[in-house]
Amino acid sequence: MLHRIALVLWLVAAPLQAAYEKEYIVVSGGVSLYQWEKFKNPPHDRWWGNFIRPAVTRFQQIKEANPKARLTWLVHKPSYQRRLRQGEGPLTTWIANIGPKYGVKLIWFTSPDTVINYLNAGQPRAQVKIASLDWFLHSNKAAFMFDYSNEIDSGSKSWLHENELGRINRGIFAPKALVKSWGCHTGESMSKKWRRATGVPMIGAVGKTDYSLMYRNNWLPVLSKGRWTR
Repeated sequence: MLHRIALVLWLVAAPLQAAYEKEYIVVSGGVSLYQWEKFKNPPHDRWWGNFIRPAVTRFQQIKEANPKARLTWLVHKPSYQRRLRQGEGPLTTWIANIGPKYGVKLIWFTSPDTVINYLNAGQPRAQVKIASLDWFLHSNKAAFMFDYSNEIDSGSKSWLHENELGRINRGIFAPKALVKSWGCHTGESMSKKWRRATGVPMIGAVGKTDYSLMYRNNWLPVLSKGRWTR
């Protein structure tokens, strides 16, 4: 009798567990203005595409594993609008053209509120869970900095601090969701607070990540004398 009850409960629960769709999200912060950084040793972001090209790699990887994957890309627009004034080309147009090529929904954002609101309610999260979330941006051990050295030299006016992570709802992620920060130092503090706030682990770097050598790593950042941790 107990076995029959257990079987009935499993049959009822199984459809509920599989009743959601999956969404794969990539966030690209802004690059520094090279007019300031070129005087530093070492400078940040010689190339405007440091946080754009690795996003393309993730789209390719996800599509290879699941050609029908739902992909969403949040990009900090003001940073690229300011950077394009350096004469490198129509950056925002180039970025916008990437979306259709890979079937990606592009969402420009100007503030961290847009990112948090999208994670929480950009889709009906009871039906669409986040299966992976990648952050390509500048960071320190306590914050994502979406516009580091872009609006003000060596500083940021648009950030998401680890003490604000409680604004992200629990239950929006799929089981075994893969969350990874590709910024510097995130694994030294922010990863722990991310898990405490969301219930999901986030891979982060202890030490710095290096975007200047990503051409050797399928256009993904590499560690610079550090390690990955959850």
